[in-house]
Amino acid sequence: MDEHDPRQPGDSEQEPDRGPDQPDASRPEERVAAERRKELTRKLGEAEKRKIRARRRRKESVWFGLGTFGLVGWSVAIPTLIALALGVWLDRTYPQQFSWTLTLLFAGIVLGCLNAWYWLSREREEIESYREDTNGD
Repeated sequence: MDEHDPRQPGDSEQEPDRGPDQPDASRPEERVAAERRKELTRKLGEAEKRKIRARRRRKESVWFGLGTFGLVGWSVAIPTLIALALGVWLDRTYPQQFSWTLTLLFAGIVLGCLNAWYWLSREREEIESYREDTNGD
């Protein structure tokens, strides 16, 4: 050995052992394999988190869905029926060349659809905020 060489007599010429997350930089296939392992680990972790959240919410999901259907149905039906009744009353009390019933029926449906859209938007925001809150599990 050369006296200026910093290696000790027992040192080998091989590279030190690397862990599974530390690929040899000189071997691109090892680097690619390590990146794939990291990506797979990340995807599996996300899938497991989704499964855990789904198990927590399993009991409420059926009732939540039925409640949403009811909410949408009633939020359209009530304004439509009120407008229809008002239209029938106006046609009998103050007859015009046009039909109050049809006009207010259309207005009631539009108002009901806007009402349903409002409630569904609120529900969607609650779901998104719940997902953001539980994302840190």
